[in-house]
Amino acid sequence: MTTKVEDMSFDDSAGAAGPPREVRRGRLLAGPVRKSRLRRRVFAGLRLAAALAIVGGTYTAFAPGSQAQDTPKLSDAAQIGKRQYDQSCATCHGPNAQGVEGRGPSLIGVGSANVEFQVETGRMPAARPQQAQVERKQPMFTTAQAQQIGAYIQELGGGPQLPSGENLRAGGDVAEGGRLFRVNCASCHAFSANGGALSSGKFAPSLEPSTDRQIYAAMLSGPQNMPVFGDNQLTPQEKRDIIAYIQYQKHDKDPGGFGLARYGPVPEALVIFLVGMVSIMFVTIWIAGKS
Repeated sequence: MTTKVEDMSFDDSAGAAGPPREVRRGRLLAGPVRKSRLRRRVFAGLRLAAALAIVGGTYTAFAPGSQAQDTPKLSDAAQIGKRQYDQSCATCHGPNAQGVEGRGPSLIGVGSANVEFQVETGRMPAARPQQAQVERKQPMFTTAQAQQIGAYIQELGGGPQLPSGENLRAGGDVAEGGRLFRVNCASCHAFSANGGALSSGKFAPSLEPSTDRQIYAAMLSGPQNMPVFGDNQLTPQEKRDIIAYIQYQKHDKDPGGFGLARYGPVPEALVIFLVGMVSIMFVTIWIAGKS
């Protein structure tokens, strides 16, 4: 039996101690591939870190400004007004002037003009806020304190403000103010500015004790039943004219003696008639008794 041995040839260049040339070439190629992948991963990580740094820097640059707008720093006057508000007003209007249901409305946006009018005339704080109309009474706060509370509400929520100064009728035209008063105000406050009755137990109060700032504030804020007369309805100069007329009325002397508070010809004639008739009756009785 003959055994055939196949001739197997080997590449002498491979060497006796090492693998074939093809294996070694594959290993040499795998090294650069791994290094290229590592570089790509490193570059991707660097790009991600750079993007995160840009986003974080942008947020850091803009976030403090928005927070400062949400919680602005109060002025000195407003800080004093806040302490007074917390002691006397927060019970009804809430700790942040947002209002309390069933007690008091929100004060956001009412402005310092409204606050000064209500506080300076003694209408606020109100003992019975749910009554038909809150009447004027002796104020609990001074004018300066009312302005401080108004400054706090103004900086808290904005709203109409009064001009500076106490004499707000300076430069006003009395004649023009009288015309504007008769057109816009006399239907409720009467021609004499002494007030008048309205419906449902309400009334327009007398303007006799009102100061320039209180009249101006009432026109800006429209307290209770009064409409709001903004600058679109009555310009600042027209408001000064009306104030000048009202204050002139307080010092104008009635010709011919006692004017019965200027309630008009009907009550004056009625008083004359009653006084005259009673006088005639007494004289008639006296004459009859003598005869």
